[in-house]
Amino acid sequence: MIESPDFHTDPRIYLAAERTFLAWLRTGIALMGFGFVVARFGLFLREITAAQTSIKLPHAGFSLPVGILLIALGIIVNVVAAIRHRHCVRAIDRGQFRQTFGSAFGLWLAGLLALIGLAVAVYLAVL
Repeated sequence: MIESPDFHTDPRIYLAAERTFLAWLRTGIALMGFGFVVARFGLFLREITAAQTSIKLPHAGFSLPVGILLIALGIIVNVVAAIRHRHCVRAIDRGQFRQTFGSAFGLWLAGLLALIGLAVAVYLAVL
């Protein structure tokens, strides 16, 4: 008969929670880095256009707000990941992990990123 691990003494449970936390942190950092690239891409396009036509374009356009949104989203992901990790470890200590956590945050993030991607795709199609 296979015994279930004791949540209070089995370090694998805590290490798995730590790996999940680090994966969320990597996701947040990637979002911030991608946001920076997107925000600077508009500046790059403006400089190339100005060099070719000697006309100064007024603003970076759509890329700056989208880049800032992605950076803010990365910050939010990191903060929420830290809060969720803290709650997760406490729930494991109490033996109540399954009742405490769901996948709502991951689904919310996926939906928001899909909307941002759709907005960028529509913007690029209109150009």
